[in-house]
Amino acid sequence: MILHRFGNGDVVESCGKALIARFAGPRRVLSTSALNGGIKDSLTSVFNQDCKEDGEKNVPLKALTYEEHLKIVSADLGLESQTSTGLTTAADMENVSIAAETYDNVTVTAVVTGGIDVNGGRVGDPADWHESAGVCAPAPGTINILLFISAALPEGTLARALVTCTEAKTAALQELLAPSMYSSGIATGSGTDGTIIVSDLTSPVVLTYAGKHSKLGELIGRAVMKAVKKALYLQTGLGPAQQFDIFSRLGRYGVTRAGILKSCTDGAKLDALSKQSDLVVPTSLYVHLLDQLSWGLIGPADAVASASRLLEDMGMKAEITQYSDAKSASEAMLSVYVQGLQKMLL
Repeated sequence: MILHRFGNGDVVESCGKALIARFAGPRRVLSTSALNGGIKDSLTSVFNQDCKEDGEKNVPLKALTYEEHLKIVSADLGLESQTSTGLTTAADMENVSIAAETYDNVTVTAVVTGGIDVNGGRVGDPADWHESAGVCAPAPGTINILLFISAALPEGTLARALVTCTEAKTAALQELLAPSMYSSGIATGSGTDGTIIVSDLTSPVVLTYAGKHSKLGELIGRAVMKAVKKALYLQTGLGPAQQFDIFSRLGRYGVTRAGILKSCTDGAKLDALSKQSDLVVPTSLYVHLLDQLSWGLIGPADAVASASRLLEDMGMKAEITQYSDAKSASEAMLSVYVQGLQKMLL
């Protein structure tokens, strides 16, 4: 089934557990894939495949390396492995989001699948594996972006487009306050994201800059941000309503619903409290104090003073006294917040 048809004749098709883009002419492609990755002018198709089997995400590779695995996947999809590149993911293909932005004679189209609830991470978070002899393959990508640009781009411009595309993905995650699963930070992506950018070599429009000051950069940013947000919502419900909850705001600092319920069994009351605006809004400010404290933008004394005023506004009046540095101030702020919440549930 054709999901999207481009003006140049290219199509994006839904093929069961995969999306396949077939080219109608010469295209310049930048791919982060292990299969025909880098920049190529010889490809005829790109794909994004849901690798789950019977709902199971941890599926063994079909070969010794991820590259060889992708060759098998491409063959299974009826594609030539020499002229295709692709990504794999545990996201459902029916949750794909397509967003297009146009200015004058240029259109940018983002085709995105994603889910960041399991593998979200912030760049620089502690990692848990190191590749050795090409044997260790990454887990399937979580936010996969296929980006189509109707203009012809030189290789350097295509590389710059990847920077802008990545910034847009990260900006979308910042606006959603998507948490890292590996630290207290806001996610900048997942540990296994993939991106493929396609430009049309037959287009008479040649663009040489894709940064934020250019209209091309603006189109990339708007299309990617829109598509990423919608894909995450379709896959996991991530959006303003889901995030309007004290645990969505504080969870990355270890304050969770399950943790609070260890000392309180009234789950219904806790759920009601967790979405009250007079708690969610000041809690958001409280978390931002913790963030700025961890970034070194404010000192412990100022953070604690502001936190105390917010606690009072939330009806959790308490004194924060036991701290000596940023780390202990953060721990004290979290401890007092949890104690205040527990008292509300009595």
